[in-house]
Amino acid sequence: MENLVNEDFIQSIFSERIGGKIFGKEDKIYKFEKIKRAKAAAIKANPGIELIDLGVGEPDDMAFPGVVDTMQKECSHWENRGYSDNGIMEFREAAARYMDHVYGVKGINPENGIIHSIGSKPALAMIPAAFINPGDITLMTVPGYPVMGTHTKWYGGEVVNLPLKEENDFLPDLNGIERAVLQRAKLLYLNYPNNPTGATATREFFEKVVRFALENNIVVVHDAAYAALNFEGKPLSFLSVPGAMEAGIEIHSLSKAFNMTGWRLAFVAGNEKVVSSFGYVKDNCDSGQFKAIQKAGIYALEHPEITAEINRKYERRLRALVDTLNSIGFSAKMPKGSFYLYVRIPKGTKSGMVFDSAESFSEYLIKEKLISSVPWDDVGDDVGNYVRFSATFVAKDLSDESRILNEVKRRLSDTEFEF
Repeated sequence: MENLVNEDFIQSIFSERIGGKIFGKEDKIYKFEKIKRAKAAAIKANPGIELIDLGVGEPDDMAFPGVVDTMQKECSHWENRGYSDNGIMEFREAAARYMDHVYGVKGINPENGIIHSIGSKPALAMIPAAFINPGDITLMTVPGYPVMGTHTKWYGGEVVNLPLKEENDFLPDLNGIERAVLQRAKLLYLNYPNNPTGATATREFFEKVVRFALENNIVVVHDAAYAALNFEGKPLSFLSVPGAMEAGIEIHSLSKAFNMTGWRLAFVAGNEKVVSSFGYVKDNCDSGQFKAIQKAGIYALEHPEITAEINRKYERRLRALVDTLNSIGFSAKMPKGSFYLYVRIPKGTKSGMVFDSAESFSEYLIKEKLISSVPWDDVGDDVGNYVRFSATFVAKDLSDESRILNEVKRRLSDTEFEF
């Protein structure tokens, strides 16, 4: 039979939100794909030499034995086989207790004020569906995690970026937002401790955010994926501030705080109307995370000492990395949270090499030093360019950890950088 199918018809009907007719044909390569390719090329060009990956953004260790044992046990239970839809009540109750015990957030109704998510990324992707109409605005901090902004645009909304500058302790300037923008804004995305800067929010800042949100009818979405990874006293929740429950929600992930990245488990907590709207969208997107994973998550939430041990490792590594970089001439500052170190790049080398962007410096580190990092040029040249290092590099033990950090210092010390 003659082939009557137009083999190019699929290319002609892609949605404009993902590129339309040019989807898949663009020459543009996204940042993390560039890093992946550069690492592969560096390894191929330098066989037998270890590539030190300081760019990876996920824990290097497995989940703790108690979490794994719980998962194994729960997998064999008949009652865990089916759909969990918007989550089992036991997990919601455990999340409410966790918020009380770790953050001092009291009064969250686990039935209406908490819903699980298959990781925090899907929650950030789904929330715009509940609020954004064409022409509406989402306020996004940059540099940062872009998912909520991407989906805002897909629904016909606009994104207004709020730059995070070192001079403002990497907190957004809410007073500088134009009135015309505020009149169309519906969502404000925040993330503290922050990826990539490692900055933390203060209670005073969150109080200001609550006033700002209520005065301008804007829903706050606080991405608290790193909230428990805090190096200065008790970790802070946005929801612990008076009025926050009226202003928005907070998303907590078990990925970073409990080494459960691949398990895909998080929860959304806070304003019951916002939580309900997320649940409605979620119910039309997925059928819930495997119940056995949620029950393993309950074990994790009931053992915050796991996070304390993880915290000690990241703090130790970050302090050592700060000392290493500063001994070479960088101006690295110990972050207050997360497992990231955000460092201004050098201007170049005394031999004449110029770094005109964070991307150019990051490429240099991979090609010449076999050290991987993540470049951030998002804020603009007027405030400088930065690279992000991570304390989640893979090390077998404490001795191996020291070896890797010493190797980083050795590789960087043979170049004279200009700052």
